[in-house]
Order: sequence, then C-alpha cells, then structure tokens
Amino acid sequence: MQYRKLSQKEIAALKQNGCSAVDWNDIEVAEGFSTDYIHRAAFSGNVRLGRFESTFSLPGGLQRHAGISDATLHNVSVADNCCIRSVHGYIANYDIGSDTMIDDAGIIAVEGDSCFGNGVKVSVLNETGGREVIIHDRMSSHEAYMIALYRHRPEFITKMNDIICRYADSCRSARGSIGRGVRICGVSKISGVRIGDACSIEGALLLTNGSINSSEDSPVRIGQGVICEDFIISEGSAVEDGAMLTRCFVGQACRFGHAYAASDSLFFCNCQGENGEACAVFAGPYTVTHHKSTLLIAGMFSFMNAGSGSNQSNHMYKLGPIHQGTLERGAKTASDSYILWPARVGAFSLVMGRHVTHSDTTNLPFSYLIEKGETSYLAPGVNLRSVGTIRDARKWPKRDGRKGADLHDFVNYNLLSPFTIQKMIRGLQTLENLRYASGELSDVYSFHSVKITNTSLRRGLELYRIAIDKFMGNSLISRLQEPDGNFPRLSEAQLSARLRPDTPSGSGEWVDISGLIAPKSEIETLMNGIESGRVTSLEEIRAAFKQMADNYYSYEWTWVFQHIQKLYGINPSKMTKDEAVKLINIWRDAVVKLDNMVYEDARKEFNLASMTGFGADGNKAQKESDFEQVRGDFESNPFVNSVLEHIKAKTELGQKAIESLTS
Repeated sequence: MQYRKLSQKEIAALKQNGCSAVDWNDIEVAEGFSTDYIHRAAFSGNVRLGRFESTFSLPGGLQRHAGISDATLHNVSVADNCCIRSVHGYIANYDIGSDTMIDDAGIIAVEGDSCFGNGVKVSVLNETGGREVIIHDRMSSHEAYMIALYRHRPEFITKMNDIICRYADSCRSARGSIGRGVRICGVSKISGVRIGDACSIEGALLLTNGSINSSEDSPVRIGQGVICEDFIISEGSAVEDGAMLTRCFVGQACRFGHAYAASDSLFFCNCQGENGEACAVFAGPYTVTHHKSTLLIAGMFSFMNAGSGSNQSNHMYKLGPIHQGTLERGAKTASDSYILWPARVGAFSLVMGRHVTHSDTTNLPFSYLIEKGETSYLAPGVNLRSVGTIRDARKWPKRDGRKGADLHDFVNYNLLSPFTIQKMIRGLQTLENLRYASGELSDVYSFHSVKITNTSLRRGLELYRIAIDKFMGNSLISRLQEPDGNFPRLSEAQLSARLRPDTPSGSGEWVDISGLIAPKSEIETLMNGIESGRVTSLEEIRAAFKQMADNYYSYEWTWVFQHIQKLYGINPSKMTKDEAVKLINIWRDAVVKLDNMVYEDARKEFNLASMTGFGADGNKAQKESDFEQVRGDFESNPFVNSVLEHIKAKTELGQKAIESLTS
C-alpha cells in the first residue's frame, strides 16, 4: 500500500477533532484517508493509518463506524477499516490488520525484542527440570514426546533444541502483529503477544509473551478473566471463563474454561480442561478433564478422561517432586481415584480406587486396575468387552474440531494396532508364565505389585486371544479387499503376490508417540537423521511424521505378515487359499464373540438396577416407562443396533472373502 504525509489541512482537521502528535511528520496515511472518524487520538513515533470507510455490527444491532477515538498510538500501523476506541492505556509497537476492532482496552504493547512465546522452556513431567520442552507455534505432540522422553539420546536432544531455537529466533521482532478481522474488547493488558486473523479476545485480564495462532477458518477465542503468560495457543482453540495458563502450549481445537489452571504443561489437539488443575502434564490428543476437584500432575496421558477427584502424587521421597507416571492411550480414571507415581498403566485401562504400589501394567492393556482393601487388583483384558471402550473409539474421530489441511498432530484412532497387539502377545506370555509358576489352582497371582485372581487370569487369556485373532484377521481381510470393497478371484500365485509386504518397515516393535502409532524403526531413522545433520528443519521433521501416518497400513501389514507364522503356524509367504480361509473363519468367530460380549455389556445399562431413581413416586411399571422415555429401550438403542449391524456386516464380509478364495 502506498502511504503519504498528512496535508496541513488534514493536520488542522485532526487538531480540531481533539487529536495530538509529538511530530505530525511521523504520521503517514493511505490514499483515500479521511479525518472524519479520528477523534481525541494521541500519536507518537512512526504511525501509519489506512482508510476508515466501513461499519461494524455489534451484538444487539448497534452499528459503529470504523475510525480511531480516545486512544494513544505509538509506533503503530493501522490497516484499512479498523475501529479503535476507548483505549485507556496505549497501543505501542504493533501492526494492526484490516477490519479489526479494539474497544475498551488497557495496554497493548511490545517492549523490546520478543519471540512471542516461541522458545519458552516448559518443565513438563518433572517439575524440577530435566525434561524441558522448548515450545514453538508449529510444535506437534510427536516431536514434544521425543524431546521429553528420549533423554537417553543427548545428541538428539541437543540437535532438536538447536532446530527449535533457530525457528524461535526467526520469530524475534520488536513489533507485534494483530491480524485481520480481530476483535479485542475489555482487555486489561496485552504485552508481547502475536495475534492471528479472526481472533476474538473479550474481557481477558492479562496476556503476556505469547502467540495466538488464530486463522479465518480456525479462529481462536480468549474470554473473560483469562490470564496467559509465556504461552502458545493454536488454531481453533478457546481459553475462556477465568482460565489461567502459565508456560503452556495449547494445541489445535482445544477448550479450556471454568477457571481451569495449568502450569508447565503441554496440551495437544482436542484436549479439554475445566474447573481442575494441571501441573507439569504432558496431555496428548483428546486428554479431557472436567471436574473441579481433579488434579493432573507430572503425568503423560492421551485419549484420557479424568474422573471427578482424580489425583496423582509425585512427592514420594525427600528429593522433591521428581517422579512421573504414564497412563497409556485410552486409559481412564474413575471418580476419587489416586495413583502414587511412579507408575505405568496399560493402554485403554480403567483405574478405580487408590494405588500406591507403583504398578506397571503396560503389557496388560484393556484392563481394570481396582483397589480392594488397600490392595491393587488387575483384571486383564476386560475392557475389550466394554461398551464404553467401543463408544470412546467411535467418538474420538467425530470430535476432532480441527479444520483445514495444516494439522500439527497426526492422530491414529485405531483401537487395535501393532502397538496394542504386541502388548497383548506379551500379556499372554506373562499370564501363562504366572499360571505355570504358581500353579493353575492358585487363587491369586502376584505381578508387578498387583494381584490377579485365577478367574481374571483365565478370562484375560481368552480375551487377549480373541482380540489378537480379530486384529490379524482385520488386516488380512483389508489386504485381500479391493478399494471398492470387492474381493478379486485369486490363484495361489496371485494370493502369494498380494500378501507380499510393500515395505520391510514395520516388522519390529511399535510405539505410540502421543497419538501417532508407528514402527520404532521409523522413529529411530528420524532421530538418526537429526543427530547426523541430514534433517535440519521443523518442516522436514513434520514431513517424516506425515509419511509415517500415511504409510501406517503398509507398515501394519508388514508386522502382521511377520507374525502370522508365530501365531498360527502358517507361512505367509506360501499361504494357500485353504489356509487363508482358515484364518478368515478364525477372524469371523473372534468378531462375533467380541461383539456379543459388547452387546451383553450394553444390556446391563437397561437392567432394573440401572433404573434406580426413575419413576419418582411411581410403581415398577411407571419406573420402567419413565426410564424408557428418557433412555429409550434396549432393542431400539442406536448403539445396540450398530453392534448387531456390525456382526451382520462382518459375517457377510467374511463370507464374501471366503467365496472369492473357494469358488
């Protein structure tokens, strides 16, 4: 845009409107500038002003014309059609985008050079330090996971921190920016904050040293009473209702409110926090906590829902809060649960009661960890048959609030994957070893500070075998199936060619690096590249994560191909059609068994015990009628019907696959 100096006539008009300037020669204006809507404004330093031609519509129907009134501007550029009024303090060292409104504000300023939250060190997991993550506005949960946990590779940590610091330094500036279409109203103080397009900031108390990466298609909302210091807030997120964040990273499409307080914590995509408190927390995708009495501290979580009153402790010994814990993906805590760190809870497990024995159930996923008389008991695998587990797995993709193609976190939603199945295989071996060592007639078995009853052990063995059969068959069916859903007629030679893996990657151990499920070998390759200097930018690291996400199913098949021989005694390189049919039948039986268990678990939600509290002041019939009006009946429940439809669909799918191999 072309700017010019003010004319003497314009200066006279501005003075007539109650305006002043330290030096009128320091003010430049765009062509088409008019003094009509500039009143009682004080200017100093270098100031640029655009045109003021449009109007803003406010709630209630009030119209307000673009312009500047009752404001002090120092070293500020104002693009076209902005409305700046009632600034009680001043605006200094900012570039303000077009169509932005600033009303009833205190101080909005940048003092000295700032990186706007980029480069802040967050002492995650260990409050005393040692696992610091340097945040930046392009950070992914996977990158942060590696930096926080892979401290056994100091060269990798050094190189990663160098890459991040170079990026943070590229953000350094003595001028802040406020994007296009921003609304700032009733804000007390904004200091050293970069604000993206379409952001809404209403009633915030203090925002200092941060980036709000709002965009037109994914706007950010900052609400009443919010205090944020040393922070980054990503696209599509909302921080409202008195939330307080100190040294925090907030990922895409997160929600914080109702006076939630967090310090030294990382929250990645689709996290939610209300009422409670977080300290030194690594909250991977979909970590949710809603309750006022809930404290998350020094823990790593993802796909997690914290029950009311959930609490952990990292103050075990006398050297300070040095202990940490992990709830692997999908783990939940029930109301009033407590875990004394250090501890590790396996994926998709449920924690109930108080646990102080430092258990490690990572290789026994989908379990219940329950307190009975101050003793921790484990029921392996029972969450596989839980209707709640299936409901959670279905809801996560639907609740992804991110928009656009620029996603920072690459999230894999699969309930069963090489990551969880490898743990079940180890879990089978663990349970078999316990039974062998203590005898099949033992009432209770001891494992890593937990007790497992004989009944729970036998049930766990059954459930893990069913789940393994289901996953292996799922992968085989997917490999045989065409993109259109049909199954081609295959000869023995064609079958062998079709089953041949696309890549050697994936045959070994798998990891879940905070939402991204990938072969450990691929993570090692990336780290080696960073250590050697072949990978030197955040863009290259992001591309590597994206490639892992895009190639997941190729990697998965490589893993399945390598494990068919071990699990079923069938050589996948020479698999006959009869052997393929055998595996499909095993898969079909496993799917039906597991779905029937889920179906029966859902039925419990409709028994008489669940109707307690319904039919107030009425008899049994009225209780049942009231329950049905509110909750519906079992046979017409959408989830129940979806389970039945799933059984039917998978049975038919298996039959089609078998027919393609036998006809």
